[in-house]
Amino acid sequence: MPDRRRRPTLKDIAEETGLSAAAVSYALRGLQVPVETQDRVREAAERLGYQADPIARALASGRTGNVGLLCGSLEDIWQQGVAAALGRGLLQAGRQALIVDATNSPEQERTLAARLVDQRVDALIAMPIDPKAAHWAGIAERVVLVSIGDGLPGAATAAEVVFDNEAAVADALRELANAGHRRVAVLTSMSESTPDRPAEAVVHRVGPALGIDVRLVTAPHDLQGATAAAWRLLSAADRPTGVLCLSDSLAYGVYAAARELGLALPQDVSVMGFDDHPLSALLTPPLSSYRWPVEELVTTVVRRTVEAIEQGSTGRRRVLVAQPRRRGSVAPPPVPAAAGVAEGTPS
Repeated sequence: MPDRRRRPTLKDIAEETGLSAAAVSYALRGLQVPVETQDRVREAAERLGYQADPIARALASGRTGNVGLLCGSLEDIWQQGVAAALGRGLLQAGRQALIVDATNSPEQERTLAARLVDQRVDALIAMPIDPKAAHWAGIAERVVLVSIGDGLPGAATAAEVVFDNEAAVADALRELANAGHRRVAVLTSMSESTPDRPAEAVVHRVGPALGIDVRLVTAPHDLQGATAAAWRLLSAADRPTGVLCLSDSLAYGVYAAARELGLALPQDVSVMGFDDHPLSALLTPPLSSYRWPVEELVTTVVRRTVEAIEQGSTGRRRVLVAQPRRRGSVAPPPVPAAAGVAEGTPS
């Protein structure tokens, strides 16, 4: 049995569990051993009072144990949830997440990415605003780089986890068209399409095929900004009868603007979201949306990040598919469509 008067070591855990010190090390980091073995080792480590010495580990390995997590905008409640889940997942894998917010600014994104690398993070996980930016190539040369939501075509990423946005956007437009809508707006936080978030291309291709007039409108994620953008849209004489929001945060702005304008949902305006935040089912009416497999996302990103840090694996890509959640926020458009222009300004 280990001497309780000194700090427990990997060797003590190895003796306690009957494993080699190398196997214990892998188990504590969630690598290369069965989950049952990881649980047994962690239970022994907790019982013995083992704590990894981060300074000694960094000196021995050249690593800090820190992983940068660069979010495009934490005003987006979906990104908030993903960031929190990734932080927990990395902690379970023996890493600490340094979470920063680019506030939907490409310039801030570039500055923060460079700052995290300068702080010697072992890896950088990015939810990029501008995936085509030139700085990603240099970042990938200095640190393990993992991308969520968009591939980084100019950078040698260790892994990319993206979403089948094209199929989800097309499905949502069909849902609104099948309900009878012919004037539809798509609210997005991005000013232009990217290869893995091709909203503009899908809108221009699918809209005419469905016989609907679709326009793309840019809006910020924060509630006040999204409400103001939605207010301008819904107060126009030719307001859309259906609105697809490419995040639930944007949809909340539509709900708020409709209430200010005295419009009933879905009788006057139908609304669809895109990431099925838990609060969306509690709205009146409950918001139709699309549920992305966040648990699968987090597991994949954490595993591939750790593998890339430890083993140098690169170039792996995973595409995730959403499941529609049909609720009460979609109905046929009013007949005849409501006319008139609302007066005043949003509060």
